[in-house]
Amino acid sequence: MKMKSWQRIALVAYAIIAVALIAIAPGTFGENGAFGTAWSLLPPVLAIGMALITKEVYISLFVGILSGAFLAVGGFCHPMAAIELSMGTVVEKLGDSGNVGILIFLVFLGAIVALINKAGGSRAYGEWARAKIKERKHAQLMTFLLGVLIFVDDYFNCLTVGSVMRPVTDSHKISRAKLAYIIDATAAPVCIIAPISSWAAAVSGMVEGTNGLTLFIRAIPYNYYALLTLLMVAIISLRNCDFGLMKVHEDNARYNNDLFTTGTRPYEDADNTAVNTRGKIIDLVMPVIALIVSCVLSLMYTGGFFAGESIIDSFANASAPTGLMLGSLFAIAFTLVNYMFRRVMTFREFADCLAEGFKAMVPAILILTLAWSIGGITKSSLGAPDFVANLLDGSAQSLKNMLPAIIFVISLGLAFATGTSWGTFTILIPIVVDVFPLGSELLIIAISACLAGAVCGDHISPISDTTIMASAGAQCDHLTHVYTQLPYAMLVAGVCFVTYIFAGLIQNVYINLLIGVVLMVGVLWFISRRNKQKDAVRA
Repeated sequence: MKMKSWQRIALVAYAIIAVALIAIAPGTFGENGAFGTAWSLLPPVLAIGMALITKEVYISLFVGILSGAFLAVGGFCHPMAAIELSMGTVVEKLGDSGNVGILIFLVFLGAIVALINKAGGSRAYGEWARAKIKERKHAQLMTFLLGVLIFVDDYFNCLTVGSVMRPVTDSHKISRAKLAYIIDATAAPVCIIAPISSWAAAVSGMVEGTNGLTLFIRAIPYNYYALLTLLMVAIISLRNCDFGLMKVHEDNARYNNDLFTTGTRPYEDADNTAVNTRGKIIDLVMPVIALIVSCVLSLMYTGGFFAGESIIDSFANASAPTGLMLGSLFAIAFTLVNYMFRRVMTFREFADCLAEGFKAMVPAILILTLAWSIGGITKSSLGAPDFVANLLDGSAQSLKNMLPAIIFVISLGLAFATGTSWGTFTILIPIVVDVFPLGSELLIIAISACLAGAVCGDHISPISDTTIMASAGAQCDHLTHVYTQLPYAMLVAGVCFVTYIFAGLIQNVYINLLIGVVLMVGVLWFISRRNKQKDAVRA
């Protein structure tokens, strides 16, 4: 994409500032003195800034990795050491068994999507849905409902909902940006309030001295970001109260039949492949059911369910990468047997779909790898978690009633900068537990604020894995998804911040939740009313 003149000027200014900052840091603090300081957050900030200017995510992420490496080795005096550290971090992340499991899951899931498309299942379901779903709002609500129902894991949610609902939303002229938002808004926000999910298992294992799952369940009514985000998606789908850049995309899709709007549309021709016109809905339903069942059982297997553990404990001990990898493998095997037995496709066509699925996931795999790497540089080499932990620990005791709102903001900022919600609440929850006695209501509120902020920061971060996979699931340009989703997420974040202030003072689950709901509904009602006035003027 050709850069505009303002972009060139901004990029040059950005480069000068970035080089100056990296050069100043070692001189100010000494070699690797940036460790555990505010400078440790510079690499993701530089990556995000460059992405916003250039609208190119791959190089921007790599620049963030490289800048972090230069900070870690003491500036520009040791260029080869910085390059070695940056590439070594990439190799380390690709060598991590958990990361490899997620990448294999992505490849298998891409293959399943390619198989369903080739068999004609998506086409058949799209035709059925177009006949049954008459309105745009119903298509959006169906997407929202499917996202809520797939609560086991956010990775699984993003790609499954996208592949199933994309033909339906396309037929009702719903922009890919809006589809990506609905997918993203029903991935992590749903998982973080589902007691049986990989997220609940992760959080439950981080609290010592008490039942972690009980603590997680008690925190659900205080998780305002997750609850209010789901409320916002439902209201926006019903009331057509889009705003900001998302409204531009929605109006363009609705009135001009352009699902992409922007010049960057990497997935525009992704589904234009020959399919089986004799395909049936069962060719989509059966593989998806097999995928859900096999992934759930595989997660339980990795947690020891078949070795005698209870359902709750098996989910608490489950390995999401291994479980999802095994589950998707079993789903592919089932799909092969099913299609071959029913003579839907030949073995050669099946093998071709495996390669097609891998190619479709290459952009997501590349971005994920770079995002993991910049997170590794920021955390391991620069100690960003230590800086945030010290910042929070030093202010907690003197601001106890304001702590939920403070934790929400700090958790949001850390998750945004590092692109990981799990890493964020892994750092902050132990600190929160140390500040308050176990069993106190303010402890529950503070933990929920930590979880809510982590999900919010993860939701808006361009380097978040779930944000990346929501883009892939909707087949939407990644930065377009980031730009259009940001105002929505920040609106909910603003309401959450105010609600957490009340929560720290009132400490009543029902009153505080009512305050958040009233604020959210009121803001969206105002936006809906303003949109109707503008539409009336245009008409």
